[in-house]
Amino acid sequence: MKTCGDSVARFMNAMKMSATQRRQLRAATLKTDENCEKSDVTTEDAAGNDSDSTNPEETETSPFLANEEVESHNTVNQEKEISSPSSKPKSQAADEDFMSTWQRIIRLDAVRANDEWVPYSPTQAAVSETKARGIAIQVGLNDYDHLEPCRIFHAARLVGILEAYAVYDPEIGYCQGMSDLLSPLIAVMEDDVLAFWCFVGFMSKARHNFRLDEVGIRRQLSMVSKIIKFKDIHLYRHLENLEAEDCFFVYRMVVVLFRRELTFEQTLCLWEVMWADQAAIRTGIAKATWGRIRLRAPPTEDLLLYAIAASVLQRRKTIIEKYSGMDEIMKECNSMAGHLDVWKLLDDAHDLVVNLHDKI
Repeated sequence: MKTCGDSVARFMNAMKMSATQRRQLRAATLKTDENCEKSDVTTEDAAGNDSDSTNPEETETSPFLANEEVESHNTVNQEKEISSPSSKPKSQAADEDFMSTWQRIIRLDAVRANDEWVPYSPTQAAVSETKARGIAIQVGLNDYDHLEPCRIFHAARLVGILEAYAVYDPEIGYCQGMSDLLSPLIAVMEDDVLAFWCFVGFMSKARHNFRLDEVGIRRQLSMVSKIIKFKDIHLYRHLENLEAEDCFFVYRMVVVLFRRELTFEQTLCLWEVMWADQAAIRTGIAKATWGRIRLRAPPTEDLLLYAIAASVLQRRKTIIEKYSGMDEIMKECNSMAGHLDVWKLLDDAHDLVVNLHDKI
């Protein structure tokens, strides 16, 4: 298995090359996508056109700070060729400060990651303390003495891949919540390069959740609101009276795709059903199959949003009878963690798709 340090060095150093060199490196590395098609998450999405996306290889950015363990004599020479060592533009200094800030956040989020994944990855769970600490040093991870070796190893892999992604996609960089999305992927993938490109494919769909303008988030919250309105007008009117009809109380569910409300195993179940729907739409299976089987829910790109609406509708009585403010509803939604039946949730979501897919 390739170590996190190797992965970070590869992508960090790539950003210090010229635009042409970066394109050549990325073209060669993209061959890894063929392997990703065999995994639970494909990088097929990475090749799709995302209206919110920008091509990181065409985005000219100032050289980023690399970890001390990653820097080498060649890297320093490449940086000198790009920018004069005698002066540092203010924009570059600002970029470096920003980079340093989210590097600290990545490390904090990685260390806080739980160990639900351990039973699903016996090889990683049995990692030696020497190997775990060695990789932690490579990626500059500190303050991990209270963690078991397997969690140190997992956290170090998170840091390496998330930093590589932040360099790969500088427009988005790193935002809190991305570690929640990556953690299940690296639990089932032991190769960091494979996990990185699968995460890139995953983020091609989810990256709009982390845009500063929140256009993607607002669209999704609006759709959840419409689903509730069409399904249960009484509940919707109650939300209107509380000035909560924008459904901001499910913000966290949307951003991290239900990861914090579901267990590790439930998360994999929900995500795989979502990906199956999206794959069916891409391959054209949806239209042909739905034409023959009218009683089943057609594949949809928005199954997650139907599932989120279903989780709220399951608590309609409590919300209507007990809560008189959005803060209370948000607290109720956040307390769902560990109390959801993912299969009941999917059944209810599919019922909503059947009844409402042609109205929304």
